[in-house]
Amino acid sequence: METVSESIELKYLDLKYYEELKGLMMGVYHSLENSYWTKAQLEELVSLFPEGQIMVLVNGKLAGCALSIIVDEKNIKGKHTYRQITGDFKFSTHDFNGSILYGIDVFVSPQFRGMRIGRRMYDYRKELCEKLNLERIVFGGRLPNYHKYAEDLTPREYIDKVKNKEIHDPVLNFQLSNDFVVKRILTNYLDGDSGSLDYAALLEWSNVYYDAPDLQEDGPKSRKSIVRMGLVQWQMRPYASFDDLLQQVEYYVDTVSSYRCDFVLFPEYFNAPLMSEFNEMSEPDAIRALARFSPQLRDTLSSLAISYNINIITGSMPEWVDGVLKNVGYLCKRDGGLEKYEKIHVTPDEVKVWGLTGGDMVRTMDTDCGKIGILICYDVEFPELGRILAKEGMQMLFVPFLTDTQNGYSRVRHCAQARAIENECYVAIAGSVGNLPNVHNMDIQYAQSMVLTPCDFAFPANGIKAEATPNTEMILVADVDLDLLRELHEHGAVKNLKDRRTDLYDVELKTGE
Repeated sequence: METVSESIELKYLDLKYYEELKGLMMGVYHSLENSYWTKAQLEELVSLFPEGQIMVLVNGKLAGCALSIIVDEKNIKGKHTYRQITGDFKFSTHDFNGSILYGIDVFVSPQFRGMRIGRRMYDYRKELCEKLNLERIVFGGRLPNYHKYAEDLTPREYIDKVKNKEIHDPVLNFQLSNDFVVKRILTNYLDGDSGSLDYAALLEWSNVYYDAPDLQEDGPKSRKSIVRMGLVQWQMRPYASFDDLLQQVEYYVDTVSSYRCDFVLFPEYFNAPLMSEFNEMSEPDAIRALARFSPQLRDTLSSLAISYNINIITGSMPEWVDGVLKNVGYLCKRDGGLEKYEKIHVTPDEVKVWGLTGGDMVRTMDTDCGKIGILICYDVEFPELGRILAKEGMQMLFVPFLTDTQNGYSRVRHCAQARAIENECYVAIAGSVGNLPNVHNMDIQYAQSMVLTPCDFAFPANGIKAEATPNTEMILVADVDLDLLRELHEHGAVKNLKDRRTDLYDVELKTGE
């Protein structure tokens, strides 16, 4: 596996980083008297609720930290102060039988701002809330810029103006952008918070998956099995420069990540519009000129995966590999990891017009959401590849494609659905639409992106979880439940994986030949 220059890890709080943590807290909360937690306090907190205390490391350096406890509803019904909710900073209010995840601290090093470290920690809190079947997340949010407007505005008027983007408040703006809502105003919340004049906004995020205790049969339910996919149905259009194309790429990553997607899938050769610059060249030379952009495109997408906290499947791009030109792509993980895949079966057109060579990499990839496989376009029409990946435990198959005609698209689409049925997995396909009149061999495109499922009672009867509008630029967002696959493997009406007659036939990957 390859790595990029920035590696990001979200981990449980490790107090061997305490001195670094203390310095960071003192820098962030320099205006407060008691500007840091003592090591003894944090040891107590970690002992009480280790899952609630997390940190983020960037290249091994502390970039941020978030602390939380679980409290009972009665603790927040009336007005409360920070001292009261933390049990006089001794955390006696922590109650595993409570229904509220209360955030008591979150901070990010100024050195790493702009990398969405805070958003990553908030996403973790939301997942923890769902996993523990807690009703909601609550905390008192500071209003650090309120002192500038206090003569003219009440706290409520100030909050309304922040909501309407008439005033910028760095803390409140961040909470609102992460789906938190203001429930009420707290007075005398945090002693010595001069910027907020001791006011705070009680902010709340509700867990829509919460099962009230009297409705539960088997205890708390974990929603870790739900994976959200974002598919980009890319519009082929001219771009004035490489930077313009990157701007469009970031727009899509930003948009899809705002829906808290775990994956974003780009189509095959989505960067082909850049070949218009080389249209006076022969087609083989033009595709090789396009390959010069691939390393920078890969690195940019890897950086976006980290900063937007999303796993990016880069579609594909031409790249020189050991002296030959291949059609390759990358899985850019949100923790900074980078894994490569290659198109195994290049089409006759790719060979004849561009002189491409097929790859030899067939393997699953581990992600924070389970095992995935990636097959580029024509590869999905060969059932052996999907079967090899399924035998390695693949749960989701991603297929970036590029097809010019409807019959070409139909081959990809129907073969992808066959792979979902026979391998009992989810398959996501994403392609490009539109025309490129100034790029030879790339004139027209046809696509309808979709998420396909097995065909059984727990899934859509037609095996289509979600589908885009044909030939229209758009994104498609869909949730898939991995627990349904596990149930299918054991209790499906038919069991394609289990019922194979391996005593008569099998599919194996040849290696070392």
